[in-house]
Amino acid sequence: MPWIVRRNRLAGLSTKIDVGNVSDTFTEMKPIQRLRSKPSVARPAASEPSAVERVVARLMDLILGELAPGTRLPSEAELARQYAVSRLTIREAVKVLAGRGLLEVSRGKRAVVREPDGSAFGDFLMAAMKHDAKGLFDLIEVRHALEVQSAMLSAKRVNRAGIAAIEAALDGMREAAGRMKRGPDRNAAEDRFHDYDVGFHEALALSSGNRMLAYLLEAMAAPLRESFHLSMRGHRQRGRGPEETIQAHEQVFERVKSGDGRGAAQAMRAHLRDAERDIRAALNTAARKG
Repeated sequence: MPWIVRRNRLAGLSTKIDVGNVSDTFTEMKPIQRLRSKPSVARPAASEPSAVERVVARLMDLILGELAPGTRLPSEAELARQYAVSRLTIREAVKVLAGRGLLEVSRGKRAVVREPDGSAFGDFLMAAMKHDAKGLFDLIEVRHALEVQSAMLSAKRVNRAGIAAIEAALDGMREAAGRMKRGPDRNAAEDRFHDYDVGFHEALALSSGNRMLAYLLEAMAAPLRESFHLSMRGHRQRGRGPEETIQAHEQVFERVKSGDGRGAAQAMRAHLRDAERDIRAALNTAARKG
């Protein structure tokens, strides 16, 4: 997880002392002992950032604050002179920023500022899901936090273009569902079904009018698609088909289209709870077989 840091904060800590029953008269007084103050122990100073870390920070300011996507960075030699470091340090800093998805690097050419995207975030989610089944349920919780709000905002702000985009995704899901039953290549049809499903959620986020929501849903596309495959497996094991999935999406869409923010949020919440039950069913079946 290149770009995410967890902090634990302790706030509002207080201690209460219960005096209990204290006698008004002290029959014995003990001398008060002076506490000798212990010599203070010097805390180690925080480690200074390395030359590469300093250059990374300055380049990030340059990229995010001044340079437009598609702009080439100054040459390594020029940056080395400007920041008073070696060209090797510049090269390492550029590699770090390329890994974060901020720069595009090709041999023999100056690095280019990339259009912002959520690829690093998506890669992190994919890795979390791959190595730990809990990551799937973490993703569901993230979806609850983002998509319930997305549905509610969409109901308040959606325009005709947004309605058309959401409806087009639903139409694609319906068509793919038909091919999953009758088509010659049902696996390919299921892939298309999930692609349109992701498109539905992305269109909903775009219709919310919140760019951050749209950015995050776009970044989650690959993890969502992966979880949808597992969810469909559990869906079938529970005796259901793609029709029920489509119906859940239709319920969200109808409430969005009618401007019912509260109803859209409730419909999305119900859909996500059902998706969680599908994933649990798939994992439980896999555990029994394993």
